[in-house]
Order: sequence, then structure tokens, then C-alpha cells
Amino acid sequence: MTFKDKAFIVSQYLIPQHLLSRLVGWIAASEIRWLKNTFINAFIKRYDVNMEEAARKSADEFRCFNDFFTRELEDGVRPLADGDNQLVSPADGAVSQLGKIENGRIFQAKGQDYSLIELLGGSTERAEEFMGGEFATIYLSPKDYHRVHMPLRGTLREMVYVPGDLFSVNKTTAENVPRLFARNERVVAIFDTEQGPMAMVLVGAMIVAAVETVWAGLITPPKRELKVVDYTNPQPVTLEKGEEMGRFLLGSTVVLCFAKDKIHWQEELSADSPLRMGEAIGMSVE
Repeated sequence: MTFKDKAFIVSQYLIPQHLLSRLVGWIAASEIRWLKNTFINAFIKRYDVNMEEAARKSADEFRCFNDFFTRELEDGVRPLADGDNQLVSPADGAVSQLGKIENGRIFQAKGQDYSLIELLGGSTERAEEFMGGEFATIYLSPKDYHRVHMPLRGTLREMVYVPGDLFSVNKTTAENVPRLFARNERVVAIFDTEQGPMAMVLVGAMIVAAVETVWAGLITPPKRELKVVDYTNPQPVTLEKGEEMGRFLLGSTVVLCFAKDKIHWQEELSADSPLRMGEAIGMSVE
């Protein structure tokens, strides 16, 4: 690891993560025209954001930076893979890791793994049905489209908010911060599907202002309570494959978990494989 990488990791332990995220969140929500346009245009240039795919093209068309960051795409630019048994990517981004959940552990990076139970909020009962199953970790870079969609049709069983840290979730941090995805703030949504239970974990990160779902709106509590919060909705919420389920206000990571012998990943997928929302990432086991 280079000196620059070491300094980056150490700085994340030292800085006030939540205070920084709240400050960035205030700026990102500002509707002051010159301020939000300056940040939007600088961001587009810095990260080479492809605005040709966006339904709205210029900074003036967005209410604030958050509105730009969670921008919708033009119709038809993310077609869904054909086939009822196909699982589709929930987001634009890249595969961080994928594979088997072995002995209740999920592989994070070389020399790093973490507990499935911890990832899902500390409930042994919630984690039990995913033991021996499959996982995929998808990283959304700053330039990516940041709405998260359903890999397949599912009905929400429960959702919990799990408090935690706000480390960056890029490759350098994943390789050097133990239990990264199980220690960061996150939203855990458990769905019942035709392929068995599916967990979708939306992981917060450094300067991520908030995480939202389509059925409950803003989830990240303003005061960041230091306890797991159960957001189970008494009303049935069923979402179709490809339908939006949530979004990040500034980007992060999605971790998918499936039960044993229910799905398998596309053979060509591996760490660092690029993804576009809607393309095939796996198939159900028939």
C-alpha cells in the first residue's frame, strides 16, 4: 500500500465522519442557483458524467445537487434482460466481489471478510436462511446512475436501519478497513421472491447524505440513532423486476444475498466487472 493510500485510510478514522456527511448533505440540498450549478457542473466535469443518457441535460434543470445526483434516465436506455429466470443488475456500477456465503462469512477483499449476521443487523434468525447461499457486492462510483432497482420481482418482508460508521467504500478502503460493509451505516431490505428470500443491503459511505426507499422515503435518521430501527411496513409492498426500490444521495454500495441453491451468477462476472442496471447478472436454479 502506498503512503497516499495509508494516509487516506488513517484520515477516515480521524475525521468526524457524520459531521462531514451532514455538512455535505446541507450543500447538496441547497437550492441556491449559483451554488448548486457550480457544484453540478464541476462534478460533471470531474467525473465525466454521461449526461446524454439523463432525462434532464443541464444544471439549471435540477432543483439542487441531490436532484442531479439521483437524476432519472431517458426512457429505454436501460433495457431489462429477457427471460423470467434472469436476475438483472440493480444498479450501474461494478462488481466488487461475488460468490458463496461460506461459514456465515462474506468475502470483502484479499485478507478481509465479514459476518453475514452483522451485515443484516445482528439477527441470527434473519441471517440463517442465507447461510451457504450467494452474495454479490456492487460498487456505485460517483459518475454512475444512483437509483437502485429490483433484480427480480419481490414482496417486502421487512426493512431495518442499522447505524454505523461512514467509511469510503472504494477499492482501497475495502482492501484495508476490516468489516467495512458490516460496520458502515446501512439499510437492510428483505424480500420474498420466487427464487426464495433476497436481501438487498444499501450501504452508506463517506459524505453520503442519505439513503431512501420508494416505500418509506428518507431512511437515514437525521440524528443517526445508535440502535437498529425496524421499519417493517404493515402494508404489502410488491415491486416488479427492474422497478426502482431506492436511491443514494451520493453514492455507495449494494450487497445482494440469496439463499442456498436458489440462483447462480453469470460465469463471466468477476471482481471489477462493469455493470449497467437491467443487464443479466444471474439465473434462478431450476
